[in-house]
Amino acid sequence: MRKLALLLIVLLGIAHFASVSRCEEGKSDDVADGETEEEDSDDEEEEDEDTEVKEENGVLVLNDNNFDTFMENKDTVLVEFYAPWCGHCKQFTPEYEKIAQTLKENDPPIPVAKVDATVATQVASRFEVSGYPTIKILKKGEPVEYDGARTETAIVERVKEVALPGWKPPPEATLVLTNDNFDDTVNNADIILVEFYAPWCGHCKQLAPEYEKAAQELSKRTPPIPLGKVDATVEDGLASRFGVTGYPTLKIFRKGKAFEYNGPREKYGIVDYMSEQSGPPSKQVQAVKQVQELIKDGDDAVIVGVFSGDDDAAFEIYNEACNALREDYTFRHTFSSEVAKMLKASPRQVVIVHPEKFRSKYEPAQHSLTLQDSTSVSEVQDFFKKHVVPLVGHRKPSNDAKRYTKRPMVVVYYGVDFSFDYRKATQFWRSKVLEVAKDFPEYTFAIADEEDYADELKALSLSDSGEEVNVGILADGGKKYAMEPEEMDSDVLRDFVRAFKKGKLKPIIKSQPLPKNNKGPVKVVVGKTFDEIVMDPQKDVLIEFYAPWCGHCKQLEPDYLALGKKYKGEKNLVIAKMDTTANDVSNENYKVEGFPTIYFSPSNNKQNPVKLEGGDRTVEGLSKFIEKHSTKLLKDEL
Repeated sequence: MRKLALLLIVLLGIAHFASVSRCEEGKSDDVADGETEEEDSDDEEEEDEDTEVKEENGVLVLNDNNFDTFMENKDTVLVEFYAPWCGHCKQFTPEYEKIAQTLKENDPPIPVAKVDATVATQVASRFEVSGYPTIKILKKGEPVEYDGARTETAIVERVKEVALPGWKPPPEATLVLTNDNFDDTVNNADIILVEFYAPWCGHCKQLAPEYEKAAQELSKRTPPIPLGKVDATVEDGLASRFGVTGYPTLKIFRKGKAFEYNGPREKYGIVDYMSEQSGPPSKQVQAVKQVQELIKDGDDAVIVGVFSGDDDAAFEIYNEACNALREDYTFRHTFSSEVAKMLKASPRQVVIVHPEKFRSKYEPAQHSLTLQDSTSVSEVQDFFKKHVVPLVGHRKPSNDAKRYTKRPMVVVYYGVDFSFDYRKATQFWRSKVLEVAKDFPEYTFAIADEEDYADELKALSLSDSGEEVNVGILADGGKKYAMEPEEMDSDVLRDFVRAFKKGKLKPIIKSQPLPKNNKGPVKVVVGKTFDEIVMDPQKDVLIEFYAPWCGHCKQLEPDYLALGKKYKGEKNLVIAKMDTTANDVSNENYKVEGFPTIYFSPSNNKQNPVKLEGGDRTVEGLSKFIEKHSTKLLKDEL
């Protein structure tokens, strides 16, 4: 019995222990479940907070998570895209809060919201926000540009206008041109600006609102100046016909004839530029004094066409010749017999007179061309180009790109100053150059102020020469030659130019040291090896010009390396790269205006490389680019 009682006690103890264990487990499970429920609850609260539309001083706060939901079924909403660090945004805040209060009291109320574009990047990207603050009025979810004053009165007035039930955006002022209507449109227009664009092009998207605003403004002129656009990815025949290779490309057409557009790319710049372009290319001079002042104190050649009247056929030829060059020259014409007499010119003559300070005994004081009915426009333009630069002119940043592009060019650098106190010293050195220039008519000669061209002198290794006067020759293909520091006189200069002509000079090339090992999949090009590697006529070369600090270049690096590995077995194809910040590109046909710049240099046409324009920079995209332009690869190998 005692044993049986003991057994019962043990069994009861085990049962109690099991019961307690189950309770503890249940309690633990309950705690764990409670913790999970709490975490889920916290997540839901955070999500609710992110999608909840809060209000700060009457302005609704929107973000990537609540923007679209909030906009549903809203007729009109005013939205400001801002950055917390932006000073203009901070200044605008009190005004914007007043706007919110005013529109809240409207009947019906109009919501006013703000978006931190540095956080809500998806929404900011969708509305192409590139500056702060950016104000947009959304009408049924579609953006309406606002570019008026940032004042309560102006913004409220515009928002209320857009909020009216019958309001519709004005029709697009930019003409949509296709193959079907292009010729009729441009051939009948005295002047029209046409943009060739690609829908995917970022620069085109940036230009689009400015271009449309300019179109609206210019459509109000009398007579109006039309603006058109061509989707070059669809109308590829038109793009090819007018040599469009990048986007956006803008061209001016006058009665169907195409001219380059070199103006600004924002509303007011486009309006001003096109307004100027729509006027006559030549200005009328009526008084002798006007021409005399230009000749006495001017900095550029004075071009005057002399005609009996504006109905003279020669006047029409002159105007047409001027039109294409109106950005590079200032043209004048006269119907005055007094002006003609002063110029010693007869009707139908075009005269080029250089300012007094650029005259010399080695060249005529003026040049003239008599226009016949049979004289071509190109003959007149050739006359301008041939005589507009004096034997030794003053090269400076303002005229460099328009007057001094011809190579080879001999440049003499010193303290050039034509003001009264320094004119004599300036002309002293110029006279030395004139003595040599007369003997080398095949070269352009110019004087230039050493401070204006400090970087050029540095590139010629002449910055620290210690000489009062330095000399360099800028030759074809971007090559540069420096005269050894020596006291300047006519004989020294003549010897230097003669040595260049005989090919005895070595060019100055900025270059990193040659790499010790250059057997990798991507060849490293430096200034001294550019001709050897890139200009090798036996090989196709894909060359990337980069800058070490460039983010896009760093992003490209792995793909470019993979591309090099892909084609490493191809003996006649080189994948190469060059740090353009540390090396000279010794060929002007390989222009580098941004990073990275990629060219394909075909073996049979080294002077005409093909630039990769906004293309796909992946291994696949670059492979297709190579395949398209290669002269050495079999297409089916790719």
